Amino acid sequence: MKHVTGLLIAIVLILSSEALSAVRITNDRGGQIGSYVVKYQRLASAGETVIIDGLCASACTIVLSELPHDSICVTSRATLGFHAAWNYGRNGRTFTDPEATLLLYSAYPIPVRRWIASRGGLKRNIIFLSGKPLQAMYRSC
Repeated sequence: MKHVTGLLIAIVLILSSEALSAVRITNDRGGQIGSYVVKYQRLASAGETVIIDGLCASACTIVLSELPHDSICVTSRATLGFHAAWNYGRNGRTFTDPEATLLLYSAYPIPVRRWIASRGGLKRNIIFLSGKPLQAMYRSC
């Protein structure tokens, strides 16, 4: 009986430590949208929690679209950076992609879209959401 009780306690401890695992974002400047969508869809299907504890900019902000709201928390250091989607033209120069920008914008949660709209929308230059406005949208961790 002692062995069974000990085994059950060990299983509970292992399961609870896995449930408490979380992915921490501290300095993510973004990258290609597709890779972030895949990454965050995997985290969502695994039931992971994401802690935003620093910069989460550009494609990193797709986390807001791919994970359930209650799976995301923010610290006092959290900063989200948003800008229009861009692509490469034939000459290798970057250009703002209005279609991709609209898709990106429409995927964000409504409070985030309202905040972005109040700042003039997604443009070439980055805008930052942090502090009390961000903490009003997501739970603290």
